Amino acid sequence: MNDDSLNDDSMNDNRQPLHTHNERVHDFIAIGLGPFNLGLACLTEPLDDLDGLFLERRGGFDWHPGMMLEDAHLQTPFLADLVTLADPTSRFSVLNYLKQTGRLYPFYIRENFFLLRREYNQYCQWAAAQLDSIRFHCEVERAEYDAAAGHYRLDCRDTRSGQAITHRARRLVLGTGPVPHVPSCCEALSPAAVHSGDYLSRKAELQAGDSITVVGSGQSAAEIYHDLLKEIDAHGYRLDWLTRSPRFFPLEYGKLTLEMTSPEYIDYFHALPETTRDALMQEQKGLYKGINLELINAIHETLYTKSLAGPPATGLLTNARLDDARHDGERYRLTLTHTEQQRRFSHRTQGLVLATGYRYRLPDFLAPIADRLAFDAKGRFAVSRRYAVDPSGDEVFVQNAELHTHGLASPDLGMACYRNATIIAEMTGREPYPIEERIAFQRFGVPLESLEPAELKHPDPTTQQAPA
Repeated sequence: MNDDSLNDDSMNDNRQPLHTHNERVHDFIAIGLGPFNLGLACLTEPLDDLDGLFLERRGGFDWHPGMMLEDAHLQTPFLADLVTLADPTSRFSVLNYLKQTGRLYPFYIRENFFLLRREYNQYCQWAAAQLDSIRFHCEVERAEYDAAAGHYRLDCRDTRSGQAITHRARRLVLGTGPVPHVPSCCEALSPAAVHSGDYLSRKAELQAGDSITVVGSGQSAAEIYHDLLKEIDAHGYRLDWLTRSPRFFPLEYGKLTLEMTSPEYIDYFHALPETTRDALMQEQKGLYKGINLELINAIHETLYTKSLAGPPATGLLTNARLDDARHDGERYRLTLTHTEQQRRFSHRTQGLVLATGYRYRLPDFLAPIADRLAFDAKGRFAVSRRYAVDPSGDEVFVQNAELHTHGLASPDLGMACYRNATIIAEMTGREPYPIEERIAFQRFGVPLESLEPAELKHPDPTTQQAPA
């Protein structure tokens, strides 16, 4: 049941409520509706002892619409859907979606484990449409804690009408997600460069110019470059791809590497010192920010094919660090350094695409309850092993804000069900969905039986027990 008790404390001349107070206190409210919180909504829907509400400022579910390229696909298998790895019998599974939409047999004949990105988005929209716990057009503006009542109060605004709305809950789940990152030297650019998140809506504008430069090193940069490369002859522009990386790193798919997205590796990583974790995240970027190998090969094949008619008007350059960017009224002038040669150089382009990724930013609405949250020395959430960010460990949980504490499993769609099952267990005090503890064949820390006697006196928290 998700009906709210309403109390309209004021009316305007048209007899429309100006502020709606929902007196009902939910067990939890989840803020932001990406795939992770949508999965939580699906998994909590059949639980009678857990009453949740999901708030999203946008008018509907739409996952990275600016990168919804026609042939782009996920980099995780279809089993990493919203629910299957927690509950394979759920009606919200992608297989049920395919059955209900008459696409199961074509999907079977396709013999491809990886959903198209547009297909995944449509699947998520299908799931969201079946949930009455979701409130779209609801932007959270302020979160406060009512100590006397023992619950959180969220002051929200309807993004269509401007109407103020208040919701209440005993717990919060933060799923606002990372925001587009723009290099500091590009923040003041006018006109602003195109971030990859806005690529499709600005594509025609970019192609109307005589030159386009893509800056970035990951999957999005590669997809945009390939998309523009395929159409380079039809529009006649110059196309360049500049990356700070020393090479175009492929995403690593080795099975033993994939075991690093496991409960055991999360245990191991979380117990490491903060400085070690931070260093590891720099070393491991290629494991979650690399480029699909098939796409790298497709880019090379396209370059080879186009070279039959003469050298294509395009260039790729690695080790290119962007230091400064300006616009002279006609073109962007980029100042860069080749990091291996230590040579500074400039590059001019009419169109500029920044495929520079996303970073987590603490939502402003949390400021009034900051004293109830835990932070590390760098101002990041100090996330507990079971995804809580409040000192008590059972009131405020996060989705995909724990890369620095839980490692590369944080943004991985394949571990979303595990995290949601864990959060649900923390909120209910039981395990509606069994939580796996060991799935990997390998160990990540030194086994206890192998430690030297001196080490046993001061055990390292990353040390693992031998498997039974």
